[in-house]
Amino acid sequence: MSGKVWQPDEWKKFAKQAQMGRTYYVVYNIDTARCPWEDSQLYSEYTFTGYAPLTGSKQTKGGTTAGELCRNWGPVYEQPPQGMRAHSTPGPQVAGPLGSNDYEGVLDADELRGLEKRAGQGSNPRTRRPLGGWRI
Repeated sequence: MSGKVWQPDEWKKFAKQAQMGRTYYVVYNIDTARCPWEDSQLYSEYTFTGYAPLTGSKQTKGGTTAGELCRNWGPVYEQPPQGMRAHSTPGPQVAGPLGSNDYEGVLDADELRGLEKRAGQGSNPRTRRPLGGWRI
């Protein structure tokens, strides 16, 4: 990774040097014990687009200030990490048919009846869960 790097203890320096409209990068370590199909490290992008109303510090669209980003998620990189996947890009495909798209799943009569029954039960307004409940 070329470019400037700010460590978490340099958060005040980063808050002063961060530029509006410029993208900065943070690397996350992913727990591969819980999701072994995922990469062990991913990076995320942050762009400062405005100022915090109370303090006047630079902040992202989501409200994360420059100092908070460096202090809590640092080190912060000026250039994107090489050979690493962005957090927002799709991961490797680990389920489903791979390769050709000539797979045709044929359902038998029992499966079709079961699906029709479930669809029928879900569309009856009297048996549906009332709206506004705590469950989704």
